[in-house]
Amino acid sequence: MNNRRNFFARFASVGAGLWAAPKVLAQGARNLPVEMPDLPKLPYKMVNGVKEFHLIAEVVRTEFMPGRVVDAWGYNGSVPGPTIEINEGDRVRVVFDNHLPEMTAVHWHGFEVPVEMDGSVGLGQDPVPPGGRYVYEFTLNQHGTFFYHSHFAMQEMMGMLGMFIMHPKEPYTPAVDRDFGIILQEWALLPNNTVPNTLSMEFNWLTLNGKTAPATTPMLIKQGERVRIRLINLGMDHHPIHLHGAQFAVTGTEAGRIPRELWYDQNTVLVGIAQARNIEFVAARTGDWMLHCHMPHHMMNQMMSMVGPITHTGHGLHTGGGMQEGMGIMRQGGALAEENGPALGRGIGLAGDRERATSNLVAAGQQMPAGHDMSAMTKPGDPMERYPKDDPEKKKIPGYPQDMWMPMDEIGAGKPENYGLRKGWSGAMMGMMTLVRVLPPELYDKIMDLKAKQPPAGNKEKKDDMPEHHHEN
Repeated sequence: MNNRRNFFARFASVGAGLWAAPKVLAQGARNLPVEMPDLPKLPYKMVNGVKEFHLIAEVVRTEFMPGRVVDAWGYNGSVPGPTIEINEGDRVRVVFDNHLPEMTAVHWHGFEVPVEMDGSVGLGQDPVPPGGRYVYEFTLNQHGTFFYHSHFAMQEMMGMLGMFIMHPKEPYTPAVDRDFGIILQEWALLPNNTVPNTLSMEFNWLTLNGKTAPATTPMLIKQGERVRIRLINLGMDHHPIHLHGAQFAVTGTEAGRIPRELWYDQNTVLVGIAQARNIEFVAARTGDWMLHCHMPHHMMNQMMSMVGPITHTGHGLHTGGGMQEGMGIMRQGGALAEENGPALGRGIGLAGDRERATSNLVAAGQQMPAGHDMSAMTKPGDPMERYPKDDPEKKKIPGYPQDMWMPMDEIGAGKPENYGLRKGWSGAMMGMMTLVRVLPPELYDKIMDLKAKQPPAGNKEKKDDMPEHHHEN
């Protein structure tokens, strides 16, 4: 019996979720399992009427997008951690093991539980030491969108959080056909470093469920379906999340369901730090609709001082600034003085004092290295061909250049959820962005068939077998 349990525990420790599917459906109810693009679910087993989960804090090497490797901290091999789903009224036990090199604990955000189970270290419990275990157990008489996270602040910024769904005894009305979950995060990562700078007050990578566009996996919806999207944010910045193509109502917060008489139509919702927002809408119009943070710097990746007209000629981004510099607080001198240049957080002794020397000031250096031009970067029929080659006259225009068009369709090649996207779809997809694909029935069924034929996770078979298909321009 012990060998069998050990076998199951090893599967749980890597977040595989293969040995027990989360059974969240109450008898006769219409509560739907929440779909978490790019993230696993945490499995459980029933032990004398208690739902028992095994949660493991550990170092996790992940990729925000192909090639951008990050050494983060998470749970059960996942950043963010795997999603936990239960039903209102369930008795829940979480066996928590700490595989980190330092102490930690788990806080159950918004839960109404005894203080010994709250995860507030020093008050209800002692920290869990490296190699230690703590068992959390409680009965949950709540419902809504909640989350769990380390209550050590810098560990949160290393990725230690996850969504926790409590399904209601009485299903919400009106019923939804699709229920999705999205976790918003921001990160400070220098180009030559894989470890997040948790002391930084500025962020240059923005993720949804641990991925950054265009590597985020779209949400698939059949035209006419009613949809719920659960958004949670536990970082250092607020995120005004905007949906294209539909109006929605905010139907829930981190405290539970909002009375229906308080709903009203909108298309942008501010998800503040440590908040959850549930939005619901009817997907009436077919199309591939963006869902994204509307803060301009959050619609990019690798944002740094190389972008924009106010960089310092011949100098790049400082990496050894203090907290005040990172927040843009002036202490002396002028705003454009060399000593007051942009800075990416505090120096942590792991990188150079500055990013590589570069500038895009008017007439400061070449726009592209010698021998490289737009034609060399494109093939016949590429969307980039619509734009003329760079012109020296443009460099006389104050502020030029500002934005870039960077199609990277190959990043999503072979992913069934991307089947049928228009050629060049990825050119405007960066940072905290994903797609809500409202599909006609025949295209929806085709993608579902491709998903059913996809090799299991971890199978490294070739993806070249995915048929090509593009919408006409």
